[in-house]
Amino acid sequence: MRFLRVGPAGSERPVVLDSDGTARDLSPLTIDIDGAFLAEGGVERVRAALAESVLPRTDIAGRRVGAPVARPGKVVCIGLNYVDHAAETDTPPPAEPVVFMKAANTVVGPDDTVLVPRTSEKTDYEIELAVVIGRTARYLDSPEAADDVIAGYAIADDVSERAFQHERGGQWDKGKSCETFNPLGPWLVTPDETGDPQGLAMRLWVNGELRQDGHTKNMIFGVRHIVWYLSQFMVLDPGDVISTGTPAGVAFGANDFPYLRAGDVVEVEIDRLGRQRHVLGQA
Repeated sequence: MRFLRVGPAGSERPVVLDSDGTARDLSPLTIDIDGAFLAEGGVERVRAALAESVLPRTDIAGRRVGAPVARPGKVVCIGLNYVDHAAETDTPPPAEPVVFMKAANTVVGPDDTVLVPRTSEKTDYEIELAVVIGRTARYLDSPEAADDVIAGYAIADDVSERAFQHERGGQWDKGKSCETFNPLGPWLVTPDETGDPQGLAMRLWVNGELRQDGHTKNMIFGVRHIVWYLSQFMVLDPGDVISTGTPAGVAFGANDFPYLRAGDVVEVEIDRLGRQRHVLGQA
């Protein structure tokens, strides 16, 4: 299944796309797609309702799409998780996942405006596979146990300000947590439709130029390992989002790509997870 939220920011309504791609209104079942919905078996209730054909059609054409999960409690990110990205930043591959946090209120819709911070010099892009947690995860016994706690997957653009990240005290969160720095969606896609999370091609364009052309098979630490690993250090709650790293091709890498400026157009695509298109504005 593919879940999405449509409508003005702060007033989105929950929707599911059925097997034919028809949009179905989820308002009879839930007021939103959030941690409570996921924790309380919402996905299975929707699956049953679709089987019984009781959800009304809804027209979403031309409507704004919000982030597919509302109000995540936290956004946990993994850095340097692709061999080619580590190489382009002249960094040895890490022995364990590099973990940092991104403010939860950075999350915006997939096509919303991304704001360049007022003092920014080096705003950058990062296509990432995002994992949405569906059940509480603490001290998982093995990476395989991660399958039981993953609600689904989405596209994330881990927008970053590299000067803030690396030149202002070396605290990554400052370069990752500026407003609008986490376009998410368009869909939350359940694992049965996503397939193998290590089998997804991913691409990002800036102003029509292909900058990132990667594949999740090249992660240093796979999705299951990441979820298991994080559960040893923190409790993962339903609705939490994990961004799993980016492949090569960022502006910060050794490829002379320019950093983002107001007016640039970023397009992001991952197999089976949809596509984003956001325009850069000035804060």
